[in-house]
Amino acid sequence: MSGPCLNMSNNTGFILSGIPGLEDFSFWIGFPVVLMYIMAVLGNCSLMYTIKTEQDLHEPMYIFLFMLSSVDLLIATTTMPRMLGIFWFNSREIPLNMCLLQMFFIHFLSALESGILVAMAIDRYLAICHPLRYSSILTNKTIAKTTLGTAVRGGALLIPFPLIIKRLPFCHSNILTHSFCLHQETMKLASADITINIIYGLFAILSIMGIDSLFISLSYLLILRTVLSLSDEVSLKAFSTCTAHICAVLLYYIPLIGLSVEHRWPTQKTSNLHIVFGNIYLLIPPVINPIIYGIKTTQIRCKLYRIFCEKVNWTKTTAGL
Repeated sequence: MSGPCLNMSNNTGFILSGIPGLEDFSFWIGFPVVLMYIMAVLGNCSLMYTIKTEQDLHEPMYIFLFMLSSVDLLIATTTMPRMLGIFWFNSREIPLNMCLLQMFFIHFLSALESGILVAMAIDRYLAICHPLRYSSILTNKTIAKTTLGTAVRGGALLIPFPLIIKRLPFCHSNILTHSFCLHQETMKLASADITINIIYGLFAILSIMGIDSLFISLSYLLILRTVLSLSDEVSLKAFSTCTAHICAVLLYYIPLIGLSVEHRWPTQKTSNLHIVFGNIYLLIPPVINPIIYGIKTTQIRCKLYRIFCEKVNWTKTTAGL
């Protein structure tokens, strides 16, 4: 699509895409998307409610999990309703300001999630490698400072994203291949030099996700070293507390790495692979993380089961009255 240059002086916007090659099935694809959104809302809200109401779960590990669920819920709300508009109502145009706003929140919330995953890895490291110092190090004050630092880092590094996109003209095409706005794709449509965008985008992702992945890897190397020095039964029990977090990390970083690589070094044979990675990266963790933690974390599973049973019993008692 070509025409007048897209910038802040006119009312045109970008055109979002659904899933290439499946345009005839867009209406039906909307049903899995709305189901995923409902699952994400119910799953994350259930986790957050359980952690908030159960005094036994007011520990660092579960506080970080509460934050992770909050961020996942916000990511799902930032992306999925807009996708439903594309699939069900063919509402593909998104104003420039709205695109920039969505872009910022997607990248900012992703940075928050990455920082929380680091905090959870350090939490497991302290719990396994330094159990006697665990409660004295991870105090409420430390958790608050960590959360604030993660938010400030994300905001400071990612606020420039929409600003350096806003300065660019878009004269040749305004069609995005994703169902949402991402910096790494939007900048490629510009009719101007995007060297600054490329350099700053690489700097931002290395400063956030690159450093975070190193901290997570280092934490688990130290955990593994400590676990191997324990007896088989104790080591298995200690490492089992990390399985849910490891699954969440892999679910976050593998699609992220694939998306970043595919956008920077695309290949003709896998031209739509970045769309697959993008959808997995943003849509799957909000749905799967609550399931993983609900199944793998015994305390949460037991609390959820008890709350559910209490609700069922209360409903039966009320119906009997």
